[in-house]
Amino acid sequence: MPVRPTVRFTALFTLTALASTSLAACSSGSGSDPDTVKVSFKQSTDNSIKVMDTYLGDIKKQFEKANPGKKVELVPIKAPDSEYYTKLQQMLRSPKTAPDLVYEDTFLINSDITSGYLKPIDEYLDKWKDWDQFIDTAKAAAKGEDGKTYGVPDGTDTRGLWFSKDVFAKAGLPADWQPKTWDEVLDAARTIKEKVPGVTPLNVYTGKPAGEMATMQGFEMLLYGTGTGEGGSDPLYDKGSKKWITAGQGFEDSLSFVETVYKEKLGPEVSDALDPNFSTKIRGELLPQGKLGIALDGSWLPQDWLEGSGHEWPEWSKELGLAAMPTQNGQAPGRVSMSGGWTWSIPDKAGNPDLAFEFIKTMQTKANAQKWYIANSGISVREDVANDPAYVDAKPGIKFFTDLVADTHYRPAYPAYPKVSVAIQEAMEGVTTGDKSVQEAARGYDEALKEATDNQVVTK
Repeated sequence: MPVRPTVRFTALFTLTALASTSLAACSSGSGSDPDTVKVSFKQSTDNSIKVMDTYLGDIKKQFEKANPGKKVELVPIKAPDSEYYTKLQQMLRSPKTAPDLVYEDTFLINSDITSGYLKPIDEYLDKWKDWDQFIDTAKAAAKGEDGKTYGVPDGTDTRGLWFSKDVFAKAGLPADWQPKTWDEVLDAARTIKEKVPGVTPLNVYTGKPAGEMATMQGFEMLLYGTGTGEGGSDPLYDKGSKKWITAGQGFEDSLSFVETVYKEKLGPEVSDALDPNFSTKIRGELLPQGKLGIALDGSWLPQDWLEGSGHEWPEWSKELGLAAMPTQNGQAPGRVSMSGGWTWSIPDKAGNPDLAFEFIKTMQTKANAQKWYIANSGISVREDVANDPAYVDAKPGIKFFTDLVADTHYRPAYPAYPKVSVAIQEAMEGVTTGDKSVQEAARGYDEALKEATDNQVVTK
């Protein structure tokens, strides 16, 4: 998940990204051909994973058949999340490089709206009957602060604990493990460390190289389970005052969990944890090979194990167990999840916006949407698909992760959020490496938060 105005990167990375994007710019723009729609998307960094490529290739064929004389040009961006965001935003700045349709992470959409990169699409949605099938929370994720809608969501996701039944058996842990507190998660990891040498007990994404994975799959899965947002309020952002919340007890407790994982060597080696491509290794090697006990991760993992993926693992549902991430002390509702997702958006500088929305409509027929959710191990945001037994029963795990939607949380995806996310990653990295104590990391977060939000902060 150019230097976008909302995230700070190192100067070296920025120059590299700008250079690579400039090379791509010659062929990526929507240009002046009124009969060609250019569709930019995030291509997996794993060469064997072709889920998105295959799906869009099929939609391209459908679209061109239904619209004689019209063409679709797919413009893949192959990069880790943070680099993808950077390259995409550089493309969006000029009509010469802007595609007609882009794949936007919902956590970035408001910053891109504020930057003027995206076009509101309400005039199209008002005439599209399928829009009524989308659930309200998904619609909200694509809305700007101006109340206008800037994208069509293609699904959502939830997060939980994946665990190896083989590793658990060797450790003497139950195959139906369902931890009730954070301590039970850590205790299971300690047992694995003691009884199953050579296996990484627990992975929690951390640090700046992991980007939003560290923030969302790691830190927020902890913070939103601390009970610091009583009454349903958000522990990161106070909607009443419209200010961001400084590091309190729940924030420090979440950092302490991360510190414990790495200080007690319950997690991967720090050098591995801070490798931006470590998630690919987890999905492609560690979990399938039984070298990881517990993974705090997302609902989409099975897409990497499908036939043709290069590391097929049809047995995963028999060899892995699923458990909800518990709240800190088991307080109601007892479990926590985070949800995000991606949208298809039309750049403000797109040359063919009408054609781009026609492509969205082709992607989002009920049949095509259902095909995508199943292929991508995604969670449906359409009511007609969610109520279809063919979707619910399509794959192991779909029901488990769909049920988590009842207790899920959404990030406060306001324009400052990407900067706030980086501040969280920096705090996590400090306690992961041992360079900072929990208190020092929390103070550093508060300083970065004030800078990121123009001092629009409140202490709770």
